Amino acid sequence: MPTVKVDGVEIEVPQGATVLQACELAGKEIPRFCYHERLSIAGNCRMCLVEVKPGPPKPQASCALPASDGQEIITMSPMVKKAREGVMEFLLINHPLDCPICDQGGECDLQDQAIAYGRGHSRFAENKRAVTEKYMGPVVKTIMTRCIQCTRCVRFAEEVAGVEEIGAIGRGENMQITSYLEGAVTSELSGNVVDLCPVGALVSKPYSFEARPWELRKVPAIDVMDAVGTNIRLDHRLREVMRALPRINEEVNEEWAHDKTRHAVDGLVRNRLDRPWLRKGGKLQPATWEEAFAAIAKQLKGASGEEVAAIAGDLQDVESVYAAKQLLVSLGSSLHECRQDGAQYDVSSPAAYRFNATIAGVETAPAILLVGSNPRWEAPLVNTRIRKAVKAGAKVFRIGPEVDLTYPVTELGDDLAALGKLPPEAREAFAAGAGAVIVGMGALAHDGVYAAARATATLLGASFNLLHTVAARVGALDLGFTTEGGVEAIKARATSLKALFLLGVDEMETDPFADTFTIYIGSHGDRGVRHADVILPAAAYSEKHAIYVNLEGRVQFSEKAVHPPGEGREDWTIFRALSEVIGKPLQFDDLSQLREAIGRDHPHLVQPGLTAFDLPVASKGPAPKLGGGIVYPIQDFYLTNPIARSSPTLQRCSAEILHGQVFAEAAE
Repeated sequence: MPTVKVDGVEIEVPQGATVLQACELAGKEIPRFCYHERLSIAGNCRMCLVEVKPGPPKPQASCALPASDGQEIITMSPMVKKAREGVMEFLLINHPLDCPICDQGGECDLQDQAIAYGRGHSRFAENKRAVTEKYMGPVVKTIMTRCIQCTRCVRFAEEVAGVEEIGAIGRGENMQITSYLEGAVTSELSGNVVDLCPVGALVSKPYSFEARPWELRKVPAIDVMDAVGTNIRLDHRLREVMRALPRINEEVNEEWAHDKTRHAVDGLVRNRLDRPWLRKGGKLQPATWEEAFAAIAKQLKGASGEEVAAIAGDLQDVESVYAAKQLLVSLGSSLHECRQDGAQYDVSSPAAYRFNATIAGVETAPAILLVGSNPRWEAPLVNTRIRKAVKAGAKVFRIGPEVDLTYPVTELGDDLAALGKLPPEAREAFAAGAGAVIVGMGALAHDGVYAAARATATLLGASFNLLHTVAARVGALDLGFTTEGGVEAIKARATSLKALFLLGVDEMETDPFADTFTIYIGSHGDRGVRHADVILPAAAYSEKHAIYVNLEGRVQFSEKAVHPPGEGREDWTIFRALSEVIGKPLQFDDLSQLREAIGRDHPHLVQPGLTAFDLPVASKGPAPKLGGGIVYPIQDFYLTNPIARSSPTLQRCSAEILHGQVFAEAAE
């Protein structure tokens, strides 16, 4: 390892590290605009200048200079200070003086570094250049006069998102950053360029002029728009969540978040259920909690065994599912199910339905087989990891319909029969070991696919991974919220059910339960309330302290940002109150007691992080006859759940980016 001296302190640095990285290891802050640790090196801004000996007697850009043995690096010499002041002076020649109305104000790298490293005056008084605004779609607003051509957005679009739709035109003073043909950027990750932009040239369009950062209270939370468990920060003012931003978690989402995570928040205040409703004479009418509970208690009177059922939806937390299960257990029922999509797989051990390679681990897989999965829409941040693996030399094979995943894929056809006869090329790619077989929910709608995929993974010596699409699934499976035969078994019993609880179930056809007494518990009045006899308003993910388990089995805790609107309550408190009314009180009264109960029954669900489980031995039997085309479970990336469908921003993303609808922009 090379040994360098930084401001007189000698340190060892990894082979291949840059001078900038060496300075950071020594605890020195180096200003930068174009450099980002997750992007390639551009060396555009020249703000990271340091003095290096031996070397030419002038400051050098530390981001692009390799650290070598025996170097002496000086970070705050008079030469370096003067050079940085000069660079900042040049950067500000054309920068507009619009900090009072800029959404980056208070979070702006340019402001911070101008204060720390710039002069207090400028020697330039020429007219500033002006650049016309560019159109980049529904989520990114541009004020390109502020742009300093750091090219972070260009490199992110190309290297991380894999959608080469942002680039530079012109040269010198006339250089401009723009999207291809000034159209909407089609990447699901486009909102990340707002976080990357150091000067406010790219800002969030939905959030524009809504709030200042110092007005907002910041709460750590977990995203529920997919099963990845993206770590986010909810910024709220009073009782409204204003924005969602990613938090850094190297094992899960690095520092990225997809556009649905960021912009579903405006759906939290629309189409909300804020009071109980009771169906009387075939029509839903407002009711009190007492009236709603009395109607449920009357229906449950005398019910026992398999006359009561519950189905959990896609956005439920561990606490709500556990409380629902305990209520059903007290009634003597085991009819509870969380797989509303009807997917079929082994639930005997958590390892049987997890993403066992882990999200970060899939980066190192030399070969990947996708079976009925479109990770670009089902888990965009898993797709970025697969893209990293491809850039490192991995080969990806797919059984399923062809879609653009942003990296090269070897197609094996869209018929499941291909799973039983992989070509020699695929077998050779997996020969080195440590490969990954990733099975999507679209494939698991077919009989025999789970067993065949397990057998294929074993044959190839690869890890076996289920790519779940919804946030609630793995946690509910860990709680054993399943029944033999899945949701179809409950549908078959519809006529004999006295009551059916739907916990935010909005993605399942409820016609079989049209004549069943149905209690819907959820945050939004979406598809699930069509046949509901009682509707109880519950809290959304931003309105409760909750535990979520992501697709790799990682237990994560989300904090409460705001209160539910109106008479809304946290889901588990609804079941606790109802249990009292029906005379079967649950054995917990507050959140801490509830989590203690969960910990007694399922210790790993109250310990943050990953808990290892053994993958059960696959049952041996006759090889299933595979066949049939695959249909991916997500047909519209932006509108996959009630919160997303209630969001004007995501509705516009769907209409414009996926369906080609043209929106006229007013002149400014």
